[in-house]
Amino acid sequence: MLSPLPDSRWTYEAAAHLLNRAGFGGAPHEIDRLYKMGARAAVASLVDYDQIPETVEAPDWAKPDPELAERIRSYRSLPEEEKRKKQAEERREEARRLISLRGWWLERMATTARPLQEKMTLFWHGHFATSVQKVRVAYLMYQQNETFRKYALGSWRRMLVAVSQDPAMLIWLDNAKSTRKQPNENYAREVMELFTLGEGHYTEDDVRAAARAFTGWTLGPDRQTFVERRGQHDDGDKTFLGASGPLTGEDIINRIVRQPQAAIYISQRLWNFFGSPEENPRVIASMAKVLTDNNMEFKALMRTLFLSEEFYTPQVMRQQVKSPVQWLIGTTKMLEMKLPEAPVTTGVLNRLGQNLFAPPNVKGWDGGISWISTNYLLNRYNMAGAIVEGNEQDLLPGGGKGLNKTVGPVKKMLKRFGIEAGNVFKPAEVDGLFTRKELATRESLFVALQKRFLQGELRPERARALREFMNGMNELGPTEVRDSIRLLMSTPDYQVA
Repeated sequence: MLSPLPDSRWTYEAAAHLLNRAGFGGAPHEIDRLYKMGARAAVASLVDYDQIPETVEAPDWAKPDPELAERIRSYRSLPEEEKRKKQAEERREEARRLISLRGWWLERMATTARPLQEKMTLFWHGHFATSVQKVRVAYLMYQQNETFRKYALGSWRRMLVAVSQDPAMLIWLDNAKSTRKQPNENYAREVMELFTLGEGHYTEDDVRAAARAFTGWTLGPDRQTFVERRGQHDDGDKTFLGASGPLTGEDIINRIVRQPQAAIYISQRLWNFFGSPEENPRVIASMAKVLTDNNMEFKALMRTLFLSEEFYTPQVMRQQVKSPVQWLIGTTKMLEMKLPEAPVTTGVLNRLGQNLFAPPNVKGWDGGISWISTNYLLNRYNMAGAIVEGNEQDLLPGGGKGLNKTVGPVKKMLKRFGIEAGNVFKPAEVDGLFTRKELATRESLFVALQKRFLQGELRPERARALREFMNGMNELGPTEVRDSIRLLMSTPDYQVA
């Protein structure tokens, strides 16, 4: 079993580690508050988020559009030139909504009083990787995001049922087109291979049986809601993972969740995301037992994990490469600044390699060291300058395809959204980040920089380089402090948490 964390191991650094992994990090005063609570109360404040009122409202456009399907169909009868014009208008509106949706979620991550709920939502987004490139409707991506949030720490079975019936997933893995005469195997395969069991724990016969069981789970006429069409469901006998009968989609999910491998597989994925990518069979087996013993509910598992000694070992703490989202949100939280506007953050994350709502494939993002390839690492250093020093040239969007495409310089793009560039490109306000005592000498500032931005110490060679840079400064004014922050953010040490 996982070992309880001894009281002696609960330190300021441990509290910072908890906030980095169960949330997106924070400023020293936020970490200090958690530390003073003690481990059990600190973990409870994150895990028991359902006791905290939720006040975030949906984007104003995030509601069903009953005319969407008919409007799209009507374009087919138009003259070719007018049809292209209408379709282009539709694409532009979806692109605007997608950028708005990304900004809404990032702002929620940055300001929420429920950081673990948003971190779990981010985990599920990568686990059930679904892309707007194929779904093409921002509202459906919003719906799926809300499903992940609703079941974030809930039942594994209920989450799987909800995802299997989610309109975006029905489109993404083609189950919306699956009928008893032509069952589609895409979702039936991926629900086992990628979502619940992993390769080698099912057969091709199981895939075919599951595909038949999921027939009839499709979209309503509005293409935005789930419906079950019994006339399209194959109600014949099937054999799946050893169970036989006229199995339905829910029967398939129930059978999957009962497999011991289901608890092991999702525990492995959770450990990789929240703990370490290193293999640790003992930890995974212990996590799976906690999950099984608690009716496959994730809240008990995450509470146990965050209170375990294994979660706070040197092999885990400050050993995880920050994802672009973690890097961006954590940076703004440590700088105690507002996020840039949605079009800007879209450009930033595109440059760093993590377009929310557009993972590269059904497996999601590779994560780990793939986040810091040569190009991505250089872009992080440039983004550090853009955010800390207000250098707008470093915030130019990268571009892409389909709904992800952003064109022209940032100022032009912002103008389309009614945003003045001068309201975005400002140097970070650093005057309030450090006390007078911390700004008294270069050494005291050096210590304060490490505490705020690393919650630890720089490697010796990088510490020497930063000290040499700071010793060459004529004074410790805002410009010099910003320069020091940018240099620290450009170290390998800042890329991990």
